Amino acid sequence: MTSLAGKTLFITGASRGIGLAIALRAARDGANIAIAAKSNVPNPRLPGTIHSAAAEVEAAGGKALPIKCDIREEDEVHAAVAATVDAFGGIDILVNNASAIWLAGALDTPMKRFDLMQQVNSRGSFLCAQACMPHLLKSANPHILTLAPPPSLDPKWWAPHTGYTLAKMGMSFVTLGLAGEFGPQGVAVNALWPRTIIATDALNMIPGVPIERCRKPDIVADAAHAVLTRPAKGFAGQFLIDEDVLREAGIIDLSPYAMDPAKSPLPDLFLD
Repeated sequence: MTSLAGKTLFITGASRGIGLAIALRAARDGANIAIAAKSNVPNPRLPGTIHSAAAEVEAAGGKALPIKCDIREEDEVHAAVAATVDAFGGIDILVNNASAIWLAGALDTPMKRFDLMQQVNSRGSFLCAQACMPHLLKSANPHILTLAPPPSLDPKWWAPHTGYTLAKMGMSFVTLGLAGEFGPQGVAVNALWPRTIIATDALNMIPGVPIERCRKPDIVADAAHAVLTRPAKGFAGQFLIDEDVLREAGIIDLSPYAMDPAKSPLPDLFLD
């Protein structure tokens, strides 16, 4: 399978950034996209809403269903999944993209921020998978793809921001567990992580990151597309890196993804 035409994707945090890029790549195939995100009205600090994302998906050739959904709320997630099934007849793919970040040490991490990260990242990914799974099990080629790094217990990734690392690695461990449980039932449960920092609007809220040394969200979107078009059976529990996925797909020149091809890209967190 090389196309997502007619497939239904439930993408969290798809109103902007990597989530929107994955949605647009699938839309170009003619996929159905449920855009599940909190952004219902414009935010001057973070451009993009579920409605603007839906318009872009439709313009790219897909069918869009904008759904205001806070993945911390169980009732909202189940309602969003039900709305997606009502609109498109089922769900073939879940992309756990929504994530909260706070890069600070223990003494500078308010518990409100700590709780937010755990609720959105690991708990939210688990909840969305739980809600989508009955429908994924009916799909001909079901996938769960979570934006999470390879699991690591190296203290160098934990010491600077224990709260964030715990939340992000929580997504990785959820991936491991669900892959072990549902992989034998034919569901491809895997994770994808960028080799380098990706230029998103949310990145602008983190001071000091040179955007010119980042890559565009398109690199993750193209890698995700390559993963999601693979046969699901026997493909689970993998922690994939965008560069490696693209090279395996025959894409060797990664310079078009650079914000500035003349500058070397910065490595992302959690990768040696």
